[in-house]
Amino acid sequence: MMKSSEILDKYLKFFEEKGHKQIPNVSLVPENDPTLLYVNSGMFPLVPYLSGAEHPQGKRIMNVQRCLRFFEDLENVGETNRHTTAFHMLGNWSLGDYFKKEQLEWFYEFLVDELGLDINRIYASVFAGDKDAPKDEVSVEVIKEIFGKYGVEAVEEKRIFAYGKEDNWWQRGNAVGELGGPDSEVFYYIGDDGDGLGKNPAEFQDEFLEIGNSVFMQYIKSESGWDELPQKNVDFGGGLERMAMVVQGKKDIYLTDNFYPIIEKLVELSGKEYVSAGTEVQKSMRVVADHMRAATFLAMDGVVPSNKDQGYILRRLLRLVVRAGRGLGLEKDISVSLVPVVASAFLWIYPDLEKMKGEIQETFKEEEEKFRETIKRAIPVREKEILKGVDFASDNATNITTSLSSCATVSCLSHGYPIEMALEDDKERYKDLNEDLYLKLHEKKLREHQELSRAGAEDKFKGGLADHSDEVLRYHTATHLLHHALRQVLGEQIRQHGSNITGERLRFDFNHAEKLTDDQTKEIEKIINENIKKALPVKFEIMPKEKALETGALHAFNEKYGDSVKVYYIGEDLDSAISKEFCGGPHVENTSKISPVEIFKQKNIGKGMLRVYLRSV
Repeated sequence: MMKSSEILDKYLKFFEEKGHKQIPNVSLVPENDPTLLYVNSGMFPLVPYLSGAEHPQGKRIMNVQRCLRFFEDLENVGETNRHTTAFHMLGNWSLGDYFKKEQLEWFYEFLVDELGLDINRIYASVFAGDKDAPKDEVSVEVIKEIFGKYGVEAVEEKRIFAYGKEDNWWQRGNAVGELGGPDSEVFYYIGDDGDGLGKNPAEFQDEFLEIGNSVFMQYIKSESGWDELPQKNVDFGGGLERMAMVVQGKKDIYLTDNFYPIIEKLVELSGKEYVSAGTEVQKSMRVVADHMRAATFLAMDGVVPSNKDQGYILRRLLRLVVRAGRGLGLEKDISVSLVPVVASAFLWIYPDLEKMKGEIQETFKEEEEKFRETIKRAIPVREKEILKGVDFASDNATNITTSLSSCATVSCLSHGYPIEMALEDDKERYKDLNEDLYLKLHEKKLREHQELSRAGAEDKFKGGLADHSDEVLRYHTATHLLHHALRQVLGEQIRQHGSNITGERLRFDFNHAEKLTDDQTKEIEKIINENIKKALPVKFEIMPKEKALETGALHAFNEKYGDSVKVYYIGEDLDSAISKEFCGGPHVENTSKISPVEIFKQKNIGKGMLRVYLRSV
């Protein structure tokens, strides 16, 4: 069986031979972009370059990027054989270089010749055309030629399907100047009806799995519609876990090597079998496996459980693990048992997880215990609400069911009490309970709550495109000066674990057990402001990764870098620079462009982690 690590190696080698340079697998927490809650696509690091900025690695780029889709896919996890919250996206890009013919030919060649997939089970979709742009006939003809090379006739409406804007068009936004264009998806037939010929993937979604999508950015939004772009780009994305599913001959993504080690451990711990499709046991195991994986990746990237931003996502994931674990009879320390399994399963891509697993276990265990205490505290409050709000003397089953459901929703939203547990309690409490109505009413209230929560999140994180204003640029460089000053004052063990920049301030997370003293704060500010006054030049060099490492440039341990990297340094030359870091930029050209700064706030954000806030004076 071909492992996921082998699929990735083949992908990177294949596109390297086509002239592509690899860029890093960056943190799930977007660096210097306050508009995005978490990295949700492989294209995140490429946004400025798709708009025309010159990429230091050239015009042909590739990567593997860890991604998270929490609000988007959470409800489907456990219910389907394919949905996950965390995944790895394989990507390749052409920035004004090759276009449709090369991209389509190469990807199909990779699938068939490198991965050994059955060409007869591969299907394609293209843009059908509308008032803004014509049907993508170019892609249709290229795809027909590709299948013809393998002796397969690709007939439209049997193997090639044309869909509208909702399915086969990508655009970044609706404002004038935004980019957009048609895309072409690749589906693999995983059903049992021969090879699926003639079936429309849109109508038989359970029998097809989308494994890749090539976006052709050939238009720009104008006052009158969409105009052709002079620089045409290609943006490809394909899920590694989904590719593994079809390459490994599985009909369930949780049976691939990306999840099955966790499932095996759950079988051992619970004494229950996974194989029965559609059962509550299977659903619970999928939820635990997915959420533990996603939670571990977030923790690896410096996130700690909290009630805000990424910390809120991590806390929700861990609480859902506890809930699902109860359904498997696991009442204690699920994280302690499973974090090492996740770390071991992904050493091939995140080798530093092995060193971090102990700290992650400790953090997760503490969060688990707090949630179990929450459940214990919620029970008496819930009982009090029921006594006060439910009239069991009534002979109206609908009224009693409605009241019990309402109490359950309150305890779920306000105290984190699992609805599944509330339902079982209430079925014992009232034998005529209408279970369907109970859950329907709860789901309605929950949807209303989620819409409000999602609206708030979307309002806060509504863009996804980093702010490149002058002030943000200055703070970006100030981040490097702060990192340098912290290491000068506190020691060279200090490493950045995350940052966030707006036009008003910068936020910086690093490994330090205690809050800064007043003297330390003053010394750090002094070092930064002296280096600002010195008017030091800010430069960069693009060099082989090994040479960059030899310079001592700081870099993130859990990111996979390409063969060439961009090193920004502050000083006259690389040897004498006060600061040098792997960084994509951009920065100011001289520290004199930065105003004097102060540290105006700090707080502990977890065991051994400190967050400081810095702003211009």
